[in-house]
Amino acid sequence: MKRVLFLVALLALGSCATAPSRINDVCAVFDQRDGWFNSWHGAARKTEREFGVPVPILMATIYAESGFNPYARPPRKKLLGFIPWTRASTAYGYSQALDGTWSRYRAETGRPYASRTNFADAIHFVGWYHGTSSRVNGIGRDDAYNLYLAYYMGHSGYARGTANATAQQGARRATTMATKYAAQLRSCGR
Repeated sequence: MKRVLFLVALLALGSCATAPSRINDVCAVFDQRDGWFNSWHGAARKTEREFGVPVPILMATIYAESGFNPYARPPRKKLLGFIPWTRASTAYGYSQALDGTWSRYRAETGRPYASRTNFADAIHFVGWYHGTSSRVNGIGRDDAYNLYLAYYMGHSGYARGTANATAQQGARRATTMATKYAAQLRSCGR
């Protein structure tokens, strides 16, 4: 009996360490990650209540940043065109948070053990960051496009207005997904 319980727990926890298979449908994402040990929908709703950023925008940010891959990292640069070298940044996890920004988040929120590979921590980070963008840069909490630009460029970069083509493309992608996710959430009653 102990072995069976151990295997069930191992499978439940192991399934949380991979990206959901149907990430274009937020209802399917929540259905795939609505377990005993963690509920992505519950974590997203809790973050929405705390920071005032709608669930579709939170989820669209993670979609655009990592495709819900808990171990996502930027690709390595190549030395001499073929030798794997350093990465473009320290971005990591669901939220693609940089090391310094993640450290600041943990200190400011009193969450010293928060992990970028834990969905509940990552979506809380996204909510915290978007809430800060709203406060610092005056962006509406329901403005997916500009929230994503500030997320990608940082608060200072956003304030300077120096959005490059990559940032704008990501913002359009996040906005499109936020709109799609909002419609899906209405249709599935979540």
